[in-house]
Amino acid sequence: MSKKITSEIKITVELDDNRVPEKLFWAAQDGGVVQEESKAMMLSFWDSNVQETMRIDLWTKDMPVDEMKKFFHQSLVAMADTFQRATDDEKMADTMKDFCDYFAEKMDLKKAE
Repeated sequence: MSKKITSEIKITVELDDNRVPEKLFWAAQDGGVVQEESKAMMLSFWDSNVQETMRIDLWTKDMPVDEMKKFFHQSLVAMADTFQRATDDEKMADTMKDFCDYFAEKMDLKKAE
């Protein structure tokens, strides 16, 4: 019988008196990440029993709106890439990437080329 290997990702949230996130930290020892500070996070889990996504979305109260727009755009692009790798559905992934381009344009996130 082989030994089970586990890996841990730790998230620490510092809250103010009103329980609003002031600081977010994450650590992943296997990835060499030790108490890395962040301004926002989105975490999703798939519950196969009820066929629903369970989510945790947090951002600190000092997260700038312009950075939140970039965070969402980059997260959407990453989701499109993950969707393609997970489903091998290139046509839909390309459609998602088209939306990401549209989102970036509407949010004035397009970099000067």
